[in-house]
Amino acid sequence: MTVAIADKQALDRSGQAVPLDREEIRRARAVRIEKVGRWILPVVILTLSVYLWDRLCVWNEIAHYILPRPGLVFHTLMEDWSILASALGNTLKITFGALALATFGGLGLAVLFTQSKWIEISFFPYAVILQVTPVIAIAPLILIYVDSVAAGLLICAWIVAFFPILSNTTLGLNSADHNLQSLFRLYGASRWQTLRYLRLPAAMPYFLGGLKIAGGLSLIGAIVAEFVAGTAGSGSGLANQILESSYRLNMPRMFAALALISATGILIFLTTNLLSHLILRKWHESALKREA
Repeated sequence: MTVAIADKQALDRSGQAVPLDREEIRRARAVRIEKVGRWILPVVILTLSVYLWDRLCVWNEIAHYILPRPGLVFHTLMEDWSILASALGNTLKITFGALALATFGGLGLAVLFTQSKWIEISFFPYAVILQVTPVIAIAPLILIYVDSVAAGLLICAWIVAFFPILSNTTLGLNSADHNLQSLFRLYGASRWQTLRYLRLPAAMPYFLGGLKIAGGLSLIGAIVAEFVAGTAGSGSGLANQILESSYRLNMPRMFAALALISATGILIFLTTNLLSHLILRKWHESALKREA
């Protein structure tokens, strides 16, 4: 009966009789279950975690200024939304500004590295130095030497997000098939043509992987820089709200700010993941549909 129904559905959709065996039906069912599970399971885990959090506060009679209940955090988020939304906007300006600079700067410098080995040898070690030096250690110096606080925060966040794009894209550009590079030279292709039609497409998965990493790091860099700067007033971000809440023992607002930071990081990751899927879905192995 199941095979007959599947055969009828295949006939209705394609206009021709396409036999489906039991193995194909099993694979299609497994794919549907996996698609549903990707969304259902995380939601179930999150719901259970929030419920256990709430029950622990009730069972142990924990005061709200030590660990607030989830309901109180949500209520505070709604009640203080105007303050938190303004701080979120300031943090997002730094985050997306740093991500944009890291993307264009890292991509451009990676292309320059592949065009000249001497340039890569000369400058790549300094990019490594920027990566391995903790931004919290150099942020005070940057904020002293740069007159604008916003520019200082942007530089700090950029330092954190820059290296993953540079290193991943450089690796991708250097990973183009050497046989194809020889073929391009054989047909007299210029450096620009080789870069455009061979190296850049080969580097695209690497670049998008670096972009996923840099998206989260730009947010982390912005938050860390705000902690170091300790800015207050109309230009303050979510990090300042966390600091101020901790000084006043306003734990519900602190947790609300943390929830906004986490939600922002998740949205950035989902956006970059969707962008990667849309670009790679029709031709790269990492995005093609796998058999169950």
